[in-house]
Amino acid sequence: MADQHALIRAARHDDNERVWPLARAFATSFRPERAAFDAAWAQLIGDPRTLLLVADTTEHGIVGYLLADSHLTFLANGPVAWVEELMVDENNRRSGVGRSLMEHAEEWARSIGAAYLALASRRAGPFYLALGYEDSAVFYKKTLAQLHDAERQ
Repeated sequence: MADQHALIRAARHDDNERVWPLARAFATSFRPERAAFDAAWAQLIGDPRTLLLVADTTEHGIVGYLLADSHLTFLANGPVAWVEELMVDENNRRSGVGRSLMEHAEEWARSIGAAYLALASRRAGPFYLALGYEDSAVFYKKTLAQLHDAERQ
């Protein structure tokens, strides 16, 4: 059963054990490796351009996370923010956790003067449309690891 009273807070170093299963379940194009996750976690926690939030509940612990970053652009005349990952445990979806995580990301983006907050999504389009986001572009990706693997053979 979903816990609708999740505390949205900045991730802490020791949250990695509870976020790892969510990150592993999130991935569809890649297979996350624990060592790479731990290395990235350690770097992202302290990066001032990164937002790493967790949704923490009293009943179930961490049931979701959001990873976002910001960078400068020419086109937007300053910084923009990008949500890289938003994951809510399957049993806690449709409880307001994802919406809450996104609202916090929007507050953060405003606080750093970002012109916009954007993201790419293949499966959750209706969720983002319901939050007021608009379909703005087509997302293209080239997986480079496979190219390097093919070159070695």
